[in-house]
Amino acid sequence: MDWTQVLTIIASNVALMAISIGSTITLFLWARSEAREDQHQIRDLVVAIQEEMKDFHGRLCSIEERTKTKEK
Repeated sequence: MDWTQVLTIIASNVALMAISIGSTITLFLWARSEAREDQHQIRDLVVAIQEEMKDFHGRLCSIEERTKTKEK
């Protein structure tokens, strides 16, 4: 076997490994950014639900006050 063939095989394996590692890092970073965006959306939904719960509680309290005054 000639040395150029050996070096060509080694170089191609190194290049494929570099491409594989680069692709893995890129996909990892993309997945991480997507997860971060999902966390922001979930946090916004939780805040919206909490605000709605407070609003509902306020409306419920006002309804109870009206029914108490009507019963008297």
